[in-house]
Amino acid sequence: MNSRIEQRGGATSGLDIARYVAAIALVVAGVAAFYVFDGRWPNVARVLSAVAGLIAGIGVFLTTALGAKTIHFLAEARFELRKVVWPKRQEATRTTWVVIAVVVAISLLLAFFDVIVQGAVKWLLAR
Repeated sequence: MNSRIEQRGGATSGLDIARYVAAIALVVAGVAAFYVFDGRWPNVARVLSAVAGLIAGIGVFLTTALGAKTIHFLAEARFELRKVVWPKRQEATRTTWVVIAVVVAISLLLAFFDVIVQGAVKWLLAR
């Protein structure tokens, strides 16, 4: 748990709204360039324009208040992931085989019920 007191922010500033609009516009411009210049630019340039628009949009978004909260959240998530005790390879393999066996067993059970219901419906419709 986080011991810090969360402050719920009130209104969004006009500058943040302008940055949100700019970030969205950059992403849309990059994607639009990808489609508009189809056949006129090489595919590599088109892909790079879309990626550049996405990166620029993310960069502008990260300068906003919500972007700062996002960065803080990702930093805390990374910190929490360091605490996770990951299973050993042998344990992960065993668990995988158990999951596969259960999926196969449930699939067979559902197939059995399907055959029974299908037979019952055919019997009822034949009468």
